[in-house]
Amino acid sequence: MIALIQRVSEARVEVDAEIVGQIGAGLLALVAIERGDGEAQVRRMLERILGYRVFGDSEGRMNRSLRDVGGGLLLVSQFTLAADTSSGMRAGFSGAASPELGEHLFNRLVELARIAHQPVETGRFRTHMKVQLVNDGPVTFHLRVAPEI
Repeated sequence: MIALIQRVSEARVEVDAEIVGQIGAGLLALVAIERGDGEAQVRRMLERILGYRVFGDSEGRMNRSLRDVGGGLLLVSQFTLAADTSSGMRAGFSGAASPELGEHLFNRLVELARIAHQPVETGRFRTHMKVQLVNDGPVTFHLRVAPEI
């Protein structure tokens, strides 16, 4: 499982000109499910997203997590993060989970996130989304929890 997390001052997702998810200050997490991912990867990734220290403390050091600051979390599925870009001029997606597994595990991530943290917003799985954000910093991290292949 892969997540690209970005510290934002605001972010939102639109589908067909309708805002389907929106947060103020917090984290935008673009998430890809890979072949071999399961419940263990979902739980570990959520732990990392909520606990990764990307927010400044009183001295301006990145020592505080989303859990610490109580910011919003916007989860957006993005299977293209699982692309193989190692050769050629076109990405390969053999490492990405099937759409059915991807949707199931993404929804599980959302479910667990909503139990552990508020507020949690999402995009809409398998739709064309427009994501708007104001990256605060900019601060962006690539997180990966290895699949069980």
